Amino acid sequence: MSIRLSIVGMSCAGCVGAVEKALAAVPGVTNARVNLVDRTAQVEGDVVADELIKAVKAAGYDAAEMAGLSADADKEAAEMAYYRTLMRRTQVGLALGVPIVVVSMVEWLPAVDTAAGQLTWGVIGLLSLFVMAYTGGHFFTGAVNSARRGVFNMDTLVAMGTGAAWLYSTAVVLFPHAVPSIGRHMYYEAAVIIIALVSLGSALEMRARGRTGEAIRKLIGLQPKTARIIRNGQEIDVPIEDVGLEETVRVRPGEKIPVDGKLIDGSSHVDESMLTGEPVPVKKQVGDEVTGGTLNTQGSFLMQATRIGRDTALARIIELVRDAQGSKPAIGRLVDKIAGIFVPVVLAIAVLTFVLWYLFGPEPAGAYAIVTAMTVLVIACPCALGLATPISIMVGVGRAAEHGVLIRNGDALQQASKLTTVVLDKTGTVTEGHPAVTAIEPAAGFDDPTVLATAAALERGSEHPLAQAVLAAAAERGIALAEVDTFEAHTGQGVSANLDGGVWRLGKRAFLDAHGVDTTPLADAADALADQAATAIWLARDTELAGVLGIADPVKADSAAALQRLKGLGLRLVMITGDNSRTAAAVARDLPIDEVIAEVMPADKSSQVAALQQAGQIVAMVGDGINDAPALAQADVGFAIGSGTDVAMEAADVTLMRGSLHGVADAIAVSKATLRNIHQNLFGAFIYNVIGIPVAAGVLFPLTGLLLNPMIAGAAMAMSSVTVVSNAARLKRQPLEV
Repeated sequence: MSIRLSIVGMSCAGCVGAVEKALAAVPGVTNARVNLVDRTAQVEGDVVADELIKAVKAAGYDAAEMAGLSADADKEAAEMAYYRTLMRRTQVGLALGVPIVVVSMVEWLPAVDTAAGQLTWGVIGLLSLFVMAYTGGHFFTGAVNSARRGVFNMDTLVAMGTGAAWLYSTAVVLFPHAVPSIGRHMYYEAAVIIIALVSLGSALEMRARGRTGEAIRKLIGLQPKTARIIRNGQEIDVPIEDVGLEETVRVRPGEKIPVDGKLIDGSSHVDESMLTGEPVPVKKQVGDEVTGGTLNTQGSFLMQATRIGRDTALARIIELVRDAQGSKPAIGRLVDKIAGIFVPVVLAIAVLTFVLWYLFGPEPAGAYAIVTAMTVLVIACPCALGLATPISIMVGVGRAAEHGVLIRNGDALQQASKLTTVVLDKTGTVTEGHPAVTAIEPAAGFDDPTVLATAAALERGSEHPLAQAVLAAAAERGIALAEVDTFEAHTGQGVSANLDGGVWRLGKRAFLDAHGVDTTPLADAADALADQAATAIWLARDTELAGVLGIADPVKADSAAALQRLKGLGLRLVMITGDNSRTAAAVARDLPIDEVIAEVMPADKSSQVAALQQAGQIVAMVGDGINDAPALAQADVGFAIGSGTDVAMEAADVTLMRGSLHGVADAIAVSKATLRNIHQNLFGAFIYNVIGIPVAAGVLFPLTGLLLNPMIAGAAMAMSSVTVVSNAARLKRQPLEV
């Protein structure tokens, strides 16, 4: 089973590791993933939520189970309340801290080595202690809890840096004559302002992070709160949770469909754009399936509920997006390892900085040592580093979901940006997946309507796919079908029946030849149909040739444009099919396909993918997600392409909710944009620390006489996280065109 928890108290990548370690240690847990961005944990295994919550609390954090679609809304409300609390604490900190900074800078206060000075600075020290406790108390409690577990995180750095500044200043106040006059400087203002700025940064980061979860909120918002059901002959409105299986639901124009179901009365057009990305409403008639969360644009209908609660397509999609947003690609796992050892390394650098300044620095050496060590601790906070990957994954996966592209995990997102070859199944992927009449060639003395009407009358009793194509073509043209007599099916050849005083035959050319029909007048037309990937169906009355119908699985209207987008990325396109070579070549002729592999059994498709991989290619497989499951699993990235709810979400790394190859191009575009965004974030985070730590330690002092002000370091550290989150938010606005 899978349990989702909301985690309270995490501040950096070190916290993520601590929580994951605590959860993994609970008996029965098979996998635990913690997301720093939305402060959640996804835990799998045979375990109960109470045990997990107890483990999280023992690790120094707090947790609560998240169940149902409304849990996200409750969590968002709680985070907004916490954001307001942080802002209120920040305002108090700044209100007291800024005046202390001002009076310290203009030297209005008496010297600390006087009675008046000790009293004045003692009061300031108590005020700053209040600010540190009220505004930044969570940093100190977090640091203590982490220290008890032998873990170091952002709280450790902030608490040690500001705590050292306050203790040093207090020691000077209490024992001013024990410190040389040159070292009697107060750092209360630095401690207070740093606490206030870091809290402000945390609040701004939380506000910015809140916007990155927009995709999930949109999906959750699709489900209506109530449904109108028919019970005991009466229509009543009930909460969505009370709708039962097989209940009859009334959906009126302009209403959202409450649950998954099947139309049993009426018809309408349904807007499925929020699930599939397809903007054109889809016509629904009796027997058609509809998906909860989609919009009924016109017409009232009755439907029978077939999937409710967590079993609906919308709930499954939300869960899939959540899992993907919480997953970690290879680059993310590497960064987590780096961040896990980052804080101990920074502590070591801070200690070394203190020692070097104390031993070799100018007077007052002790003050310089305190200031530089404190600045190193404050500026080196790894928040930006810990956020760099998960925040981009969260936004990128959400961006894809808004376009009907469901990415299952971070590794697939990362791999999709490296693809060199795309293997495409033909039927249902490049083509529509169902045969249709594409041409009618009447013989002399006959016309198109006669040929089609007669062929449809003959095929009325047949279940063959080609027969269904003929019947569908006649229905589209509004042709009324005549009744036939003495219908007879000739296995593997065709059908025959009496109609209008004659014997009509429909089937293969050899079938008509065997009954004395001269088929040579339309032989060239039949060959031309074969070159167009169409199957020729011959029609004759008695021994007179009536015409030829061409039936083919047509290429999807947007396949050529979508494949051209993939070619524009420099990808090699391979089409694979079980059809014969002539048909396959005809389909590929007008498409930008580089290679066609025909007459391949479904079970052998995976070996074809493996052969390409052995040749050094990074391969994507695009198929229907069911018949192509082995090949999808073999590929570096598997794309299951389908429409609506009839897609095999478990068969591939990426599920395309609409039946268009544009989804493949969209997924690759999202992948490339997301990886680019991650690299930008990591570059910024690493460069910030690579430059900031040495400057904070004082490497520029021997050359310029300048030291980095601890307050500036605090502001820079706080803004680095906000910058990373803001950069990731740009993904929401980037177009998917490639």
